[in-house]
Amino acid sequence: EAFAKAQLSAGNGLPQGGTVFVTVNDRDKPTLLPTAKRFAALGFKLVATEGTARFLREHGVASDIVQKVSVARPNAVDLIKNDAVQLLINTPLGMRALRDDDTIRQAAIARRVPYTTTLSAAGAACDAIAHMQAGPMGVKSIQEWLKEIV
Repeated sequence: EAFAKAQLSAGNGLPQGGTVFVTVNDRDKPTLLPTAKRFAALGFKLVATEGTARFLREHGVASDIVQKVSVARPNAVDLIKNDAVQLLINTPLGMRALRDDDTIRQAAIARRVPYTTTLSAAGAACDAIAHMQAGPMGVKSIQEWLKEIV
């Protein structure tokens, strides 16, 4: 709940549904798996670059393939511009990936699409979204919090 509130207060609201675009480097793929499964369980559609999509499918997570920005179209930037992506998870590694990441990040910022570049942030976003889907977030004054702990 705290992460969701922090994102909202910073003007970076999190989606409660839609599509998550995922592209992670090979080293991060095993760590991504639990979070990807949770996003799918929360009702999100997953789209990913070819290697990430292949990995997810091999481990039982459905995902559609999207081209890398530097390879072909339609790619992640096209999806963002068409409002077809509500959240991005990208852990770039290497010069080409960093160039693609820069282009994707600029498109995401322009369209106000939440964007994570670490798997810990992706997990926190998933936790926050699960909490938001479970019901409204509460608001308490500091005095109310103090009454509970004193």
